[in-house]
Amino acid sequence: MIGRNTKLHQLMQYYQQEGSQIFVLYGRKEHGIREMVREFCKDKPSFYYHAPETSALAQRQRMGREITSAFQAGEPEGSYEALFQNAASQDGGKLVVVIDEFQNILKKDMEFWDAIVKRREGQLCPEPMFLLLCSTSIPWIEQEMPKALGAAGKKPDRVAKCGELRFLDLVRQFPDYTLRESVEVFGVIGGVPEYMRQWEKGRDIRANICTHILSEDGFLYHKAWEILRSHLREPAVYQAILEVMASGKRKLNDLYQATGFSRAKISVYIKNLMEFDVVEKVCSFETGGWQNAQKGLYQIADTFLNFWFRFVYPYLSDLFRLSPEEFYDCHIARELEGYLKRYFIKVCMEYLQLQDMVGRLPLHIHKMGSWIGKKGNIDIIVQNSVRENLICLCNWSEAEMTFEMCQQMFESMEQAKIGANFYYLFTAKGFEDSLVKMAAEDERILLVDMGNG
Repeated sequence: MIGRNTKLHQLMQYYQQEGSQIFVLYGRKEHGIREMVREFCKDKPSFYYHAPETSALAQRQRMGREITSAFQAGEPEGSYEALFQNAASQDGGKLVVVIDEFQNILKKDMEFWDAIVKRREGQLCPEPMFLLLCSTSIPWIEQEMPKALGAAGKKPDRVAKCGELRFLDLVRQFPDYTLRESVEVFGVIGGVPEYMRQWEKGRDIRANICTHILSEDGFLYHKAWEILRSHLREPAVYQAILEVMASGKRKLNDLYQATGFSRAKISVYIKNLMEFDVVEKVCSFETGGWQNAQKGLYQIADTFLNFWFRFVYPYLSDLFRLSPEEFYDCHIARELEGYLKRYFIKVCMEYLQLQDMVGRLPLHIHKMGSWIGKKGNIDIIVQNSVRENLICLCNWSEAEMTFEMCQQMFESMEQAKIGANFYYLFTAKGFEDSLVKMAAEDERILLVDMGNG
């Protein structure tokens, strides 16, 4: 299993507590929830039930049959209270009960929730039980569940979300890749366990993209369509918006002019995309130069969808006409370096967080982000609780980081009206000699060569 040790540890902490618990775990299916649940249930007495979309009565009868079969007790036509009373470990150990897609029950029958709360509180059976409720319906969990359970008056012990994994998890999955190769993969498939499992470790970025994304039998060839179709109605509208957004038009007015949809309609569709973690609103780091910052920007948050709508979707005719290798050379090869800058910045942010965790930064991270100006950007700003600043410049694609790049950063800092107590200069390809000399003479400046990883 890839990169879920932290979540597994969290599950174990709750499982090992005395008594019974209700733990809600949710996220998109490709983020590896079911694989993690299988791993967690190993060597534990457990029962698994997948709740399909059906009527309240059919659901209760279905679960009743499966519980009766698993525990050889009770009547399959009974109430949820009777069902959970009969579900108990045969060897006296703590039973794990997994209800997958539990929202399909809760939407139509609150008796289910009342029953598991009573089971947690020992009213139905004294034996401890760990109730693990799983869902791939992110908007329902984040918006509708709090309303439903607020009315019921009883909450779960813990609600945890499974998102994309960190860059460090991807590096561990591909130990033979250089850091540059790992960033390339990270910028194409992100930290999605399902994608990482099928990516071929022994092949380079071009070969993997041609085989798995551009070939009709590739595992990611239909993935963008599947994601949108499984979560959203009117995928044609969403695809039009995402194509424009991936091209660099990120303001609401730009999307309006490019798509022809009304501003109101675009706002509603963007809201829906944000609820599914497909799109995110980009907030510039707040500084004294707020009037010089760009506001109201959106970008595609899902890494693979960003790649697909940036490089593949605009050229579908060529995707069908050309060979995968011809398509890659024509539409991806020249633009990939510039595209990956965003993900290199993300990797550098993760590096800073890890350094902060072990006390190796000159200040403790209170806030971190990027400043997006009308005339320039600041790649990373780190600020502590007393507003001391660490300013970072990230070079991914240029042959080396130069003093001229630093000058451009200083100009952006003037626009942002922000000063620096420290500077970290990240590069993937080395430093100009003048920067090496400057860093040697100024202890506020640290050069970080990520190309040696």
